[in-house]
Amino acid sequence: MSAPSPQRDLLRFITCGSVDDGKSTLIGRLLHDLGAVPEDQLASILDADGRPDFSRLVDGLLAEREQGITIDVAYRYFSTATRSFIVADTPGHEQYTRNMATGASTADAAVILVDARKGVLTQTRRHAHILALMGVKRVILAVTKMDLADWSAETFARIATEFDAYARQIGLEARAIPLSGATGDNVVGRGGGGWFDGPTLIEALEALPVATAAPDRAFRMPVQGVVRPNQDLRAYTGLIASGAVRPGDAVRAVPSGVVSQVARLLAPEGDRDAALAGQAVMLTLTDEIDLSRGDVLCAASDPLEAADQFEATVIWMDEAALLPGRQYDLKLGTRTVSASVTDIRHKVNVNTLEALAARTLELNDIGVCHLSLGADIAFAPYEVDRQLGGFILIDRISQATVGAGMIRFALRRAHNIHRQSIKVDRARRAALKQQTPAVLWFTGLSGSGKSTIANLVEEQLAAEGRHTYLIDGDNLRHGLSRDLGFTDADRVENIRRAAEAAKMMADAGLIVLVCLISPFRAERAMAREMMGDIAFLEVFIDAPLTVAEARDVKGLYAKARRGELTNFTGIDSPYEAPESADAHIQTDKRAAPEAAELILNVLRKTTP
Repeated sequence: MSAPSPQRDLLRFITCGSVDDGKSTLIGRLLHDLGAVPEDQLASILDADGRPDFSRLVDGLLAEREQGITIDVAYRYFSTATRSFIVADTPGHEQYTRNMATGASTADAAVILVDARKGVLTQTRRHAHILALMGVKRVILAVTKMDLADWSAETFARIATEFDAYARQIGLEARAIPLSGATGDNVVGRGGGGWFDGPTLIEALEALPVATAAPDRAFRMPVQGVVRPNQDLRAYTGLIASGAVRPGDAVRAVPSGVVSQVARLLAPEGDRDAALAGQAVMLTLTDEIDLSRGDVLCAASDPLEAADQFEATVIWMDEAALLPGRQYDLKLGTRTVSASVTDIRHKVNVNTLEALAARTLELNDIGVCHLSLGADIAFAPYEVDRQLGGFILIDRISQATVGAGMIRFALRRAHNIHRQSIKVDRARRAALKQQTPAVLWFTGLSGSGKSTIANLVEEQLAAEGRHTYLIDGDNLRHGLSRDLGFTDADRVENIRRAAEAAKMMADAGLIVLVCLISPFRAERAMAREMMGDIAFLEVFIDAPLTVAEARDVKGLYAKARRGELTNFTGIDSPYEAPESADAHIQTDKRAAPEAAELILNVLRKTTP
């Protein structure tokens, strides 16, 4: 099927709804009745009774996605005499809400399907709420399978009224249409019970306004790359997000704030006089400034804001819960930075829109969160600019997209808190102590021997005249972490605090030993990353669970087995063993003094 005609305006819309509401059948019928499917193909979509099964018209596209296409949403192109369309077909299953959010991120409008026999469901409300959050304000409510509901006007009116009340609460403009994808009534042609005098689905789609780039918005271009067309030119490539740019225009790089002027706009056919929103461009500047992928070039008179702390709405898309304090990668535009949720303000009950207290976000939860980033980024609030205000969160271990978010505003403290310059640095402190700072991170099950071995290592370092400090997990929970429990979220925060303390002590020139179960690979990786160029050794104190239980002098395993102690690592909470520790000590095979000497040898090789 050919792409949309460039002469017609283009409407992007998404179809969504609960499972088996008839999305594939509706799209198939729409394509067929508009003549997008040749009649000679009908034989290939007949069901067992010889009737056309219009849902099969989109199966080929779904199959393509399974054969190596890495998109999460199936897209179809079609046209009428007056308009071209791109429809994003998304699955209705709750575990695939991420697909729906992906489709909504570029949509101008949405068709939400509701089975007339089931009415408005929680998934219907969830999809509607996500659409509202993502800036898709115009919705067509397609009440499907009306032929199976005897074309009841009362049933249609009840569903339309219920959805309209919800839509108004969340700021959606909704129009309801009764139809049947199987029979085609009110899809392209009219039909049904004879009582509906509104538009057909295609008439409603043709009447929807199309979003266009506002010509009066300021110039903004996220930098995608830095290239050298020849030895004398350094150029910057990107897709213009808004506004227009011409040679001679003053531009500001964000977040650095450096100002320059556009020298040339380059194209294969030669220099260009101007470039507009939506166009890819390569430009040069009059000054050699430090620009890299992820920076944004803006009109100098109206630059973007930059910050590293935000309040944002987050849609969680992973079966593993969002844990405050855990490090994720945040991708906004062309920029990727580390990020963590510092606080979940509340999550939303999509049925009642009530704000609920929450310590984590589970699959499909929608919450308002505070985020802290590893660096300043250029941004705009999502309601102002979807491209520069929308982001995704990526798991740093699996690289899977686990969340999507919309920036609401920068936190005030992001503007008012600045790093204080300190004249005595780590190198000077280390020189005074005549040693190289380092962090030794001991991880393993309770009872594996971490504290015993760490104490022996510190004793030997002290005997050699080294300056050390040992952060032990039990001691930490008597002080710095006394307010934390043992949920996954609390464990993440405990590790973050220990890592922050270790970093400050290493910055003071000390050799720091951190002795924590630290069960999650993601947080141990976070601790290593936080240290920067400080030597970091992950020491895996490995003991089989049976051995650790046999050494259980505190009786903790016995309590956990009896159900008196919950969230205990190794029993009802997982331990993720290191995959490439700097030192791997099997304490069922080595005595503690021998293990300590092995660790010291690794440290001596790392920090001579």
